[in-house]
Amino acid sequence: MNLDHVFKKTNKRILGGSTRRPEVPEGLLSKCNMCGGAIVTEDVKKNYYICPRCKGYFRVHARERVRRVVDEGSFEEWDHDLTGGNPVNYKGYPEKVKALQEKTGLKEAVVTGKGKIGGRETVIAVCDGRFLMASMGWAVGEKITRAVERATKEKLPVIIFACSGGARMQEGITSLMQMAKTSAALERHSKAGLLYVSVLTEPTTGGVTASFAMLGDIILAEPGALIGFAGPRVIEQTIRQKLPKGFQRAEFLVEHGFVDDIVRRENMKETLGKILEMHEISGSSDDLIDEMHSAKSSSESNFESADINPYLTAWDRVQLSRKIDRPSGSDYIETLFTDFMEFHGDRNYGDDKAIIGGIAKFHGRPVTVIVQEKGTNTKENIAHNFGMPMPEGYRKALRLMKQAEKFHRPVICFVDTPGAFCGIEAEERGQGEAIARNLWELAGLKTPVLSVVTGEGGSGGALALAAGDQVWMLENSVYSILSPEGFASILWKDSTKAKEAAEVMKLTAADLYEKGIIEQVIPEPLGGAQRSHAALFEQLDVALRVHLKELCRMSGRQLADQRYKKYRQIGETRNA
Repeated sequence: MNLDHVFKKTNKRILGGSTRRPEVPEGLLSKCNMCGGAIVTEDVKKNYYICPRCKGYFRVHARERVRRVVDEGSFEEWDHDLTGGNPVNYKGYPEKVKALQEKTGLKEAVVTGKGKIGGRETVIAVCDGRFLMASMGWAVGEKITRAVERATKEKLPVIIFACSGGARMQEGITSLMQMAKTSAALERHSKAGLLYVSVLTEPTTGGVTASFAMLGDIILAEPGALIGFAGPRVIEQTIRQKLPKGFQRAEFLVEHGFVDDIVRRENMKETLGKILEMHEISGSSDDLIDEMHSAKSSSESNFESADINPYLTAWDRVQLSRKIDRPSGSDYIETLFTDFMEFHGDRNYGDDKAIIGGIAKFHGRPVTVIVQEKGTNTKENIAHNFGMPMPEGYRKALRLMKQAEKFHRPVICFVDTPGAFCGIEAEERGQGEAIARNLWELAGLKTPVLSVVTGEGGSGGALALAAGDQVWMLENSVYSILSPEGFASILWKDSTKAKEAAEVMKLTAADLYEKGIIEQVIPEPLGGAQRSHAALFEQLDVALRVHLKELCRMSGRQLADQRYKKYRQIGETRNA
């Protein structure tokens, strides 16, 4: 049915000289307030309240949101009758609240309770924009705080769907204090080692953005959602400039490092279920460790030795390490792991595409995976800055490592970079501090960290992801203080002597294994890893299974102490 002209005025004369509007049954059609098109109301409801024409998102009522996300029949509502007062005696406020209660069927602007998603229990809170734009007064702050406190007591994760205009001005300073109260409750929940997922929907602004909405371990957003502290109109009036298209939208927040991922509404339940599964508290980890133990075989000694092709020179290996058709960071993620979920951003400035990270499963065990990504063609090289991370890349990696520590997940890093990016913007944003902070935190990180140098291990830019419990190198990878070209240029004033420099620098896997700097060399197919990705991945898979088993049996303190001892001893001599 063509509905394009349903809402257009018409002067067309009908028999008898009269005019009349198209006859449409009441409630059958609606008008999209984003594209202006006519839409069938029932179709929109069936389509997760998404416009079938422009794909724009309509706002969803709290109870409808619960129905769409929580397993049928599993939701138990909490504090249904809790309401607030009128702390500043604002004229007409009680009457306004009462009218909204009658209109919406809600007592306040948030629905809280406990339910199951994919069979896993979670505490859930959903804001409803129909009730004073889901502004946060005492009752909203109290309901969220009580839900979080109960989740902490029952050792349950928390999921909050934020939708708010901010603090509720009619309640004055009492409203403002809810920002501190909800944040404090979430801090205690986090200290208990529990998961909090924040889902940002249209709009999330003001005091809600500046409190519970932006404190998630994982922050998701719906496409196109308006997210910000100050509203767009306030900003435009303040700076007297027109804001760029897309400013403060979900995609803008991902690009600037504040949102982990954008999830379409129809995929939200599946995504949340997957996240809950990854963070499920259970005793199954020991079973998975035992399963990994079965990978240990008589062939293990082949991985522990440095028995590699002796006929290649150091310069040969430098050239092989830089080949564009070697497996990229993304190749390792796609082949060795399942259920990978990428998380974006450093929560401070931006999302660096030179580093990709997130959570995945390795033979059923949740792990955190971080890779340096160069790309496999010129277009990808440019997009990933040739694998040279900016400060926000290292800060993103550190955020993921700390998250892994909180949830007791092993960290597996794949290192391949010519070095940290050198440029004005990198220095402005603190490149040295970012690398130093990673080394500081890695020294005491109380979860296993296993790093594999797969191509180039360029100076501090590589070390920031490779100061782990175990460091391995592929047979034709290199790891050095700087590039051979740079070494020759600085020390010999002649960059053309890079070939000779490579020999002097002792940068090959065999060299570093002999010095005790790395624990293992992974053999490559004859001619290099690019000749047979499958053969390489098979070797890595077995080696990872064996050594993760050993590392996962150690306590956090044992790991940190062993790591300290390892780096403390490097370079020591008998007479020192």
